[in-house]
Amino acid sequence: MSSSMLTRVTFALYLICFALLPSLNADDSIRQWEVTEIRLTADTLPDVPIDASLNAEFTHESGRVFQVPGFYDGNNEYCIRFTAPDSGKWTYKTRSDISSLTGQTGTLDVQPASDHRRGGIELDPDHPRQFQYQDGKRYYPIAFECDWLFALDAENADGIPKSSRLIDTIADNGFNQVVMNVFAYDVNWKKDDQLIDKYDYGSPDVYPFAGHNKSPDHSQINIEYFQRLDRVIEYLDEKGIAAHLMVYVWNKNVNWPEANGDADNRYFDYVVRRYQAYPNLIWDISKEALGYGHNDVNYIHGRIERLRNQDAYQRLITVHDYSYCRRFADKIDFVSVQLWQSELHHVMRDVCKNIPGKPILNIEHGGYERGPYVVFNGNYTSPEVCLERSYQCVFAGTFPTHYWQGAAWNVVIDDLKDLTPDQRPRLEYYRHLETLVDKFDIGNLIAGDVRSNAGFSLHNDKGLILYYVPKECDFLGLRLPKGLQGETMSLQWFNPFDGTFSETSEQTITRWPAVKVPEGDGFRVLILRHPS
Repeated sequence: MSSSMLTRVTFALYLICFALLPSLNADDSIRQWEVTEIRLTADTLPDVPIDASLNAEFTHESGRVFQVPGFYDGNNEYCIRFTAPDSGKWTYKTRSDISSLTGQTGTLDVQPASDHRRGGIELDPDHPRQFQYQDGKRYYPIAFECDWLFALDAENADGIPKSSRLIDTIADNGFNQVVMNVFAYDVNWKKDDQLIDKYDYGSPDVYPFAGHNKSPDHSQINIEYFQRLDRVIEYLDEKGIAAHLMVYVWNKNVNWPEANGDADNRYFDYVVRRYQAYPNLIWDISKEALGYGHNDVNYIHGRIERLRNQDAYQRLITVHDYSYCRRFADKIDFVSVQLWQSELHHVMRDVCKNIPGKPILNIEHGGYERGPYVVFNGNYTSPEVCLERSYQCVFAGTFPTHYWQGAAWNVVIDDLKDLTPDQRPRLEYYRHLETLVDKFDIGNLIAGDVRSNAGFSLHNDKGLILYYVPKECDFLGLRLPKGLQGETMSLQWFNPFDGTFSETSEQTITRWPAVKVPEGDGFRVLILRHPS
């Protein structure tokens, strides 16, 4: 197991000697921003083991204190997952209404973070529309929706070969966030007649509760289900990919317990306690939270409050519902919207104006890149048009999410080598987007200013302007700051479809400067530098 997978620190507590056990001294493998598990064995269990209270107070040598909840993990074993926000010496003491689990103490000697570890994702206090890691490095989300990722290896006790193969592909192509469900059952639309069982993960023989989706026992949690889901969240963390975890989904035929009932609260609390320690975790209360009459805004309010009260790490929270986010932006950390309009850039700029001071993720922009099977077409299926729409989000100062019909819903093709080259998605387009984002630190550029007579721009107000140049343009008229006439500007073109940059050229700035757009299909990005 690699160093950034879970460090398991296990000890047994017995009825006679539990009070005499020495403190636990962790070894040097425990590092900042990596999950450590403290496991405790109960001598006896209450009637509903999952309902037992368990938490640990972690105290850093600086005096910083964390109250972290634990959860039941089966076989009389309870687990407390802790991710140290700081290196150094931490001590802990447990509290529980199970006598053999309370009063246990230990010491953790946490080493500084590994080079590739950035910590959890948080809001940038200096740039309210942006994200950063806990180490201060910019986090610029390029998201990929894979609702059924939980299902690929849910029936495999030995490993996650399918999940890891698909996650590797996602990571290799520039994506750093996966939007996924804790559980979904099946789609409610007609499936492609050509779809083969190998790729259809609808109606899975797994369920987060006891029983089965068709005949559930909501009074019990299926712990094995979550143990196997752990492996997926852990591997995403290994690959530096955020798990944008949607706790509920209402339109995928899940047999959920009654909203706000004991079983619903037990499930929700269990998910929160089990996954909050993962630094790559982002919370989403529900996919399309208010879209299907399952609940009202008060239910969503209550879920958010319940989550914040239990999450020691205060991971980011959103709600996959623009109507909710628009009305109650103060309750969430960032905004998720579903906006499909053709001229997307101005629509996203309007969202920025309507909801100031929040990062904005277009979680569904209506583009669903075609695959070998028709799953859900949306409005746009061309991979090139889907890319255009992602770039329009980027140039609006917001963030994109990509859907491919071979992975977004019940149909999941984990190995692209199964497909002929013409059937494969153009995921490499997003690797090129990542290149552009990193090269020009796009998260720090300013959106919304008109700097040309067509297309859109991002700039740093210090002589750097990036232009999105629509494919219809043969020439682009520029609107540059006054006083530059006679100065020299440098021009470079970026091809978003192959990731190449042109040689840099120079051009004198005239009263009405314009540039000729290179020949070729598709939009382009112009990188312009002028004297500041």
